[in-house]
Amino acid sequence: STRKMMSTVHAKGGERLVMTKGAVDRLLEVCDRIMLGGAETALGPKEKALVLAEVEEMADQALRVLGGAYRRLEADEEGGGPGLEKGLVFLGLVGMIDPPRLEVRDSIAECRASGIGVAMITGDHKATALAIARDLGIAQKAEDALSGQEIDGLDEACLVERVRTVRVFARVSPEHKVRIVKAFRAAGNVVSMTGDGVNDAPSLKAADIGVAMGITGTDVAKGASDMVLADDNFKTIVKAVEEGRNIYANIRKAVFFLLSCNLGEILCIFVPILLGMPIPLLPIHLLWVNLVTDTFPALALGMDPGDRDIMKERPRSPKESLFAHGGGAFVVLNGILKGGIALAAFLIGRGIGGEGEEGLALARTMTFCVLSLTQLFHAFNTRHLTKSLLKTGLLSNPWLLGAFGLCASIQVAVVAIPGVAAFFKAVPLDLGQWGIVWALSASTLFLNEFAKLGVRLSLRLKA
Repeated sequence: STRKMMSTVHAKGGERLVMTKGAVDRLLEVCDRIMLGGAETALGPKEKALVLAEVEEMADQALRVLGGAYRRLEADEEGGGPGLEKGLVFLGLVGMIDPPRLEVRDSIAECRASGIGVAMITGDHKATALAIARDLGIAQKAEDALSGQEIDGLDEACLVERVRTVRVFARVSPEHKVRIVKAFRAAGNVVSMTGDGVNDAPSLKAADIGVAMGITGTDVAKGASDMVLADDNFKTIVKAVEEGRNIYANIRKAVFFLLSCNLGEILCIFVPILLGMPIPLLPIHLLWVNLVTDTFPALALGMDPGDRDIMKERPRSPKESLFAHGGGAFVVLNGILKGGIALAAFLIGRGIGGEGEEGLALARTMTFCVLSLTQLFHAFNTRHLTKSLLKTGLLSNPWLLGAFGLCASIQVAVVAIPGVAAFFKAVPLDLGQWGIVWALSASTLFLNEFAKLGVRLSLRLKA
């Protein structure tokens, strides 16, 4: 990889031949003759220009081009090494093609749509690399490519500026790869590097995430990487990014759900104390809500299948807050909403049951049920901050449906079964009271749907 040439010595018919293959530009430097029409002819500037023009034409067709040369060794020439590579006869060119997998082009387009930049780093000729890059949609213009020789002429600051636009790096050495990775990172990017050879190990280590090939990769490359591809498929990297984004999104959903629910509980207790009213919930009620109607929906949100459009979003900054893009407002407003609905249930219960102890027990029971069921409905709100539930799919998360059904059934049983209700200091509710409870609880779902509709319309107007 350093010399970009390789030679072997062969005995044939009583004479010895040195056979050399390698990069054409490097090979021409050690040749002084060329084989034309079956005869050796002097290799002058004109012949070199013709060879290099042919190389460019082949490279433009995405062919990897190698040159071949030879010479007969003198009887007194002994030993080996690069010293034998002199006075060679240039024989011709060999063009090879390693077509990219069909799915790579689509995967690169998906990366571009999701704000992920893809760069090609190769030892191939610049024209070959650019032709392949055009075919894959990585680059289009000659200005999008940079050779290792050009990199050598740039200091670190200039290289950082160039990597902002350059997407093809050709004729590079292992040292160049490390410089390129460091330049991308210095430009403010989170960098993932793929590789399979021993020479890729330094750049795999220098990247934020080194990805080695599991089939063709060397043990050194695998040891230097953070991740190993079992199938050596670029599409798997894109799938891993999608999976990672959905995992992060599910963590946010669970956190937002728990915080907004707990904020609602705090307001439901704190506001009546400030106003000198009786406390709407007993400790046993709060304990039940936190152990049951908080826990199971939060776990189900962690199992959410994910957003089908998540790869259309731009990458988030590592410094970005968990509550960015409206997350904080969502938590606060829904916490206030749930606390307000629970207090409304308490006041309605007091109005129905009166001011005595029986009326207070009824109000607390209605508040207890509304707070529990509101959280179950709110779990569906949390699946996406802006998309409608109809868009995310009401039935797409069976775990959440199961959690809703289980917790709602248990909540009804807690109030309906006399012995259990007595333990929770609850009283039975009639059909009218249950209708009020369910209507208040479901209102959080409809109010969030209207709010999301307003956010979507606002975003469309801005766009």
